[in-house]
Amino acid sequence: QVQLTESGGGSVQAGGSLRLSCAVSGVSGSYCLAWFRQSPGKEREGVAAIGSAGATGYSDSVKGRFNISRDNAKGTVYLQMNSLKPEDTAMYYCAARYGNWMTCTLWQDFAYWGQGTQVTVSS
Repeated sequence: QVQLTESGGGSVQAGGSLRLSCAVSGVSGSYCLAWFRQSPGKEREGVAAIGSAGATGYSDSVKGRFNISRDNAKGTVYLQMNSLKPEDTAMYYCAARYGNWMTCTLWQDFAYWGQGTQVTVSS
C-alpha cells in the first residue's frame, strides 16, 4: 500500500525559503514522485517530479527556484523552495504514480496522494 505524508509547510516572507518533506512508503519498480500545488480558485498544478532512476523535471513557474530530491535511505522526497513569491502560496501535495519517466511531467494519472501541507508567502 502506497502512503505519502507531507510536512514542512508554513509561512514565510517573499524571497525566503522553505523545504517540504514527503515520507514515502510502498512504492517499488518504475515510478514517479511529484509535488503539486493548488490555491483557491485555481487548477492543481504539477511543479516538480523525480523518477525512480533520479531524473527530475519542473514546471516553468518554478524552474530555477525549486529543487526536488530524495533520500532513498530515509524514504523521503524533498522540495527545496527558494526565492519564494506570493504567487507560490498554495496547498502543496506529494503524489506518486507508476510508469516510466517520459510521462511523469505530463502531470497526469497520479494515483496516490498525501494530505497536503500549506505554504503561505507574504509580500
